[in-house]
Amino acid sequence: MVPDGCGFPRTLRLTKPADFARVFENAQKSADGYLTVLARTNALGHPRLGLAISKRNIRNAVDRNRIKRCVRESFRLQAAELGNLDIVVMARPAARQSEGAQLRGSLERHWNKLVKRCNSRCSDSSESTAI
Repeated sequence: MVPDGCGFPRTLRLTKPADFARVFENAQKSADGYLTVLARTNALGHPRLGLAISKRNIRNAVDRNRIKRCVRESFRLQAAELGNLDIVVMARPAARQSEGAQLRGSLERHWNKLVKRCNSRCSDSSESTAI
């Protein structure tokens, strides 16, 4: 069983196709050799994560599951800093050969970059509506 506070509850997941479509529609993007991460603010007050790890890019199920576990763990550790973002993570073929530490470092850079971008975008839009 998973210890308290260490799970990935349904409230922190993007579950519906409409949720994913909303993120894909108008997202801030961050990409590197391993992952592409899309983010968009939500009105829920907490972050949500969606995983799009395709069989086309990562053929082996063991590798897909390892990448998903790594992404979920990084998300769990960073959730407090992510604010109210809906995030979709997509793996690139190079992620298959990557070590866990490389993926974690990549994800941390993505989280930081997207939080900055989404926060500045929100403050810009709130200033323009206030004027």
